[in-house]
Amino acid sequence: MAELTSRRRLLVLAICCMSLLIVSLDNTILNVALPSMGRELHASVSGLQWTIDAYTLVLASLLMLAGSTADRIGRRKVFVAGLVLFTLGSLLCSLAPTLESLVAFRMIQAVGGSMLNPVAMSIITNTFTDPAERARAIGVWGGVVGISMAAGPLIGGLLVDSVGWRSIFWVNLPVGIAALLLTWRYVPESRAPHPRRIDPVGQLLIIALLGSLTYAIIETDLFFAAVAVASLIGVVLYEPRRREPLIDLRFFRSAPFSGATVIAVAAFAALGGFLFLNTLYLQDVRGYSALHAGLYMLPMAALTFVCAPLSGRMVGSRGPRLPLLLAGVTMGACGVLFAAFEAETSNTLLFTGYVLFGIGFGLVNTPITNTAVSGMPRAQAGVAAAVASTSRQIGQTLGVAVIGTVLAHGVAATAAGSPGYPDAFLAASRTAWWIIAGCGLCILAVGALTTGPWARRTALHCADRLGSDRPPEPAVHR
Repeated sequence: MAELTSRRRLLVLAICCMSLLIVSLDNTILNVALPSMGRELHASVSGLQWTIDAYTLVLASLLMLAGSTADRIGRRKVFVAGLVLFTLGSLLCSLAPTLESLVAFRMIQAVGGSMLNPVAMSIITNTFTDPAERARAIGVWGGVVGISMAAGPLIGGLLVDSVGWRSIFWVNLPVGIAALLLTWRYVPESRAPHPRRIDPVGQLLIIALLGSLTYAIIETDLFFAAVAVASLIGVVLYEPRRREPLIDLRFFRSAPFSGATVIAVAAFAALGGFLFLNTLYLQDVRGYSALHAGLYMLPMAALTFVCAPLSGRMVGSRGPRLPLLLAGVTMGACGVLFAAFEAETSNTLLFTGYVLFGIGFGLVNTPITNTAVSGMPRAQAGVAAAVASTSRQIGQTLGVAVIGTVLAHGVAATAAGSPGYPDAFLAASRTAWWIIAGCGLCILAVGALTTGPWARRTALHCADRLGSDRPPEPAVHR
């Protein structure tokens, strides 16, 4: 790709951020609308789980295929196709007559979404080649998540209360169309010099693994748990035999890359569980309106927005270690505050927990992306970005599945709105909050282990073994 001017690079970054905005805004708005959707469509807790997990599951399954396809046929082509499908899927979701059709249309959205974020990150990686500049650009990218988390609950709450839950999908239409037109005009086409071949068997194994694992958790089905185990064994045995596998398992010999993958799963599992828990708690237990619930969660969203670009600057100047450690401490502390000190019983503790989670999540996103992309061969930017994005979606899928299942079992004997429902909900949520605290501890421990000199040596050794370009050196070693 030809060298672009600084102004053109910033424009490309802005266009890519628009795609992230509609994808992440869609998720935050959807969480606020869950109680209203449940009432109109007569959905149980597990049914509401599927409106989220059907999307994240398809997204996680197709991200790596979308990334490698973009490397092969052109990143702009795939990005444009993703915008079209996502926008169309949003329109269909707004017209869904039943829960089953809504879940199906969410899957169409996900097919489009799988072509957006990893491909956009690949475009950013190839546009911003300087490591420090790239870290700042990724910080801006992470800040868009904060914007969506701040705007999503407010816009969603206002739309749900005034027009109805179907209107939450209308927001994607003008942004998607604008991004589509700007992409055609300003984003240059790019491809990988040596793109990977398609790996259909590996792709099917990944779909079987993620789909069966999610179904087994939500529906407590042992048969599908066995299918997930068999699929995992198939991936481990089959992928190393291919010359150009969908997932090159040798990349996991790099401690920073492996660490980034684990941290992404833990961080987004915590996020998925956090949003699912609090949306239902504020509306079904406290009885707040969708807008009131969105206003309550604003401290978390605002801190995410503030801390994401700050994290980008920290990674660019000092490396990923400090923001990862701070993220682990604050997200873990949030979980402990709710689990051990019943933060829901006090508005002061409640808001303190929201602030802690917002700080942690704002700090964690940029080092995940930067470490994962930097630790893989630059020529395979689409695959690198897709692995990082896949880890996020797997985490969010598992977070909603596990925490939603814990919650569903805890309130199974009581209906929402009944006298015993608040006590049953709070009792079930204790276990869920301990799981979120464990995710924070995982981020802290893995972040400390995989960001030191030893970890950096494993990344360099891995790159040498793969015969690829070495990962770019961070701007400053500390």
